[in-house]
Amino acid sequence: MARKCELCQANKAVLKRPKTLQAICRECFYLVFETEIHHTIVQSNLFKPGMRVAIGASGGKDSTVLAYVLKTLNERYNYGVELFLLSIDEGIRGYRDDSLETVKRNQEQYQLPLKIISYKELYGWSMDDIVEAVGRKNNCTFCGVFRRQALDRGALMLDVDHIVTGHNADDIAETILMNIMRGDIARLQRCTEIVTAGDGCCKRSKPFKYTYEKEIVMYAYFKKLDYFSTECTYSPNAYRGFARTFLKDLEAIRPSSILDIIRSGEAMQVKSEIELPKQSSCERCGYMSSNRLCKACVLLEGLNRGVPKLGIGKTKKSDWDKLADEQNSSSDNSGAAQMMVKFDELRLQAQKQREERLLLNGKQGGSDGYYCSGGGCDAPQKITCCSKNSSTKQNCKNSCGGTSDSCQSDPIEATTVVSSK
Repeated sequence: MARKCELCQANKAVLKRPKTLQAICRECFYLVFETEIHHTIVQSNLFKPGMRVAIGASGGKDSTVLAYVLKTLNERYNYGVELFLLSIDEGIRGYRDDSLETVKRNQEQYQLPLKIISYKELYGWSMDDIVEAVGRKNNCTFCGVFRRQALDRGALMLDVDHIVTGHNADDIAETILMNIMRGDIARLQRCTEIVTAGDGCCKRSKPFKYTYEKEIVMYAYFKKLDYFSTECTYSPNAYRGFARTFLKDLEAIRPSSILDIIRSGEAMQVKSEIELPKQSSCERCGYMSSNRLCKACVLLEGLNRGVPKLGIGKTKKSDWDKLADEQNSSSDNSGAAQMMVKFDELRLQAQKQREERLLLNGKQGGSDGYYCSGGGCDAPQKITCCSKNSSTKQNCKNSCGGTSDSCQSDPIEATTVVSSK
């Protein structure tokens, strides 16, 4: 006799949830999977109406499911956000070029704008070039550092408020284990946060923080989503692979171990007397850094000097300062210098684009649109004011029809609705 779904008690169970070990039907799986992600978004207050949100899209299962689910939830629950796809081309022949074709198909399937930027365009080096210079032992260090900064650059080009990535519960648990094994207290404190501050331009978040990788694969399979499943050519030697193997062994014994590790990481506290690195700005490019030069600047300088291992591993603060003084005194304006100047220019361009878009919206709309400033509003649809004059915003109180007390607060101009259409 076929086993019934443990949730609806009506349909035939077709899978056992890796997260809870419940036997459930396909429809119930879709519902609980999407609802749990929605609750994560709402409880963490990830989005606000009018936000422009970039989805880090690689073409893999995580980012493909993330794009599909966010588009679905945005329409179902009326988040009021504008979604974009942002892809980074690392320049890995036989891997990234094929996965980007998947991203382009996703763009057509989900009808979302797509922006692709490449390492070669930003840094003058592709990952294939870097691996040829540095070998396969530390190549993931370059890729991780360059990709993080490339995402922020892409965010500035798109002028978005928020970046979401497909990092799932398995990824976060692996990162916690890696930081523990490396004794990296600063990163251990940050890696469990669902929202992290970007480079002053936008925040990053992980809506899949509590979502198991196996369930993402199941969702993509049952929904027949189009994604790229080949592993990166250069990843087999990555340090993360050892943490992943260990975590899979733990999960086989105790499925809840993934969430247990995340909860433990969240509960860890650093003693007040421990001095952590202070975030400042890179003297060369202006990107956030705990040293005078950011990691990307140092790695790129090493590549351009023909010393690719410069900056790999632990480096003394005095060595960072010496390198910064050398670069500041150098008259050479090639390589890293030229590339890094563009970051500050991008900030100015993004600010200009936003001002132009706000001005265009004011010319086209006739009347300004605002959302209720209260976070507890149960009807956050657009408020239409009777005039563009900011003084009349006082007359827009509670006009969204919500029942929460927070709806009595004035609509705020910071969440002005902007249309790019």
